[in-house]
Amino acid sequence: MYAIAFPMIDPVLVEIGPVVIRWYALAYIAGLVLGWRYMMWLADQAGSFVKSKDADDFLVWAVFGVILGGRLGYVFFYKPEYYLANPAEILQTWQGGMSFHGGFLGVLFATWLFCRLRSIRFLAFVDLGVVVAPFGLFFGRLANFANSELWGRTTDVAWGVVFPNGGPYPRHPSQLYEAALEGLVLLVVLHLVWRRESLRKTPGVLSGVFLIGYGLSRIIVEFFRQPDEHLGFLWGGATMGQLLSIPMVLAGIGLIAYARKRPILG
Repeated sequence: MYAIAFPMIDPVLVEIGPVVIRWYALAYIAGLVLGWRYMMWLADQAGSFVKSKDADDFLVWAVFGVILGGRLGYVFFYKPEYYLANPAEILQTWQGGMSFHGGFLGVLFATWLFCRLRSIRFLAFVDLGVVVAPFGLFFGRLANFANSELWGRTTDVAWGVVFPNGGPYPRHPSQLYEAALEGLVLLVVLHLVWRRESLRKTPGVLSGVFLIGYGLSRIIVEFFRQPDEHLGFLWGGATMGQLLSIPMVLAGIGLIAYARKRPILG
């Protein structure tokens, strides 16, 4: 069997006494900062219904939404029994364990509250947020690869990787598949949709495209990704990631149908 040796990447970039900087943390920072700057540029181009200052101020809200939502989503979606028995470990995020679906819900709630306090059009602001979300997804999946976690199923393809903690057989580098689909491909698709003025000025269309795009990407990649050991395969052989993504696709279709019936922004 052909295989690619896993590049031995230390998950810790810098460690000086009690100060530890991990690649995983840098991935979150890179995704948030690049997404923040891109969102401000989009707001400048979008017109008067969203201001770049609002996009600038939203960064802090997004950080808390991602971290709190991502962690709580992992706790409740993937290991509720374990954390119920060990509640003190819920705050130990440095040990790993973040859920995209939870992070998405966390940012969505933070966005709703932010828009309500500032009297901003909710769907219009969410549309800007989802266009920049692939930055975080891309860097997050690269960090998963560097950490040798969330690897794929065993395979005999030429690009299979032998992960140091994944057994002796090569596996699909499913983290890189996700980085490509959820990150690069989805970023390009959303940007192309955003460039269409009629679609950009119809709040909800971009959000619907994101939900469909991410959901389909995750469902596809899950066929190559090793399910979480403590969950395994669930109903009909589906994984938890697939089951959580199906409602996203359906919600995206419904949101686009709803948005197309609404008036276009001036």
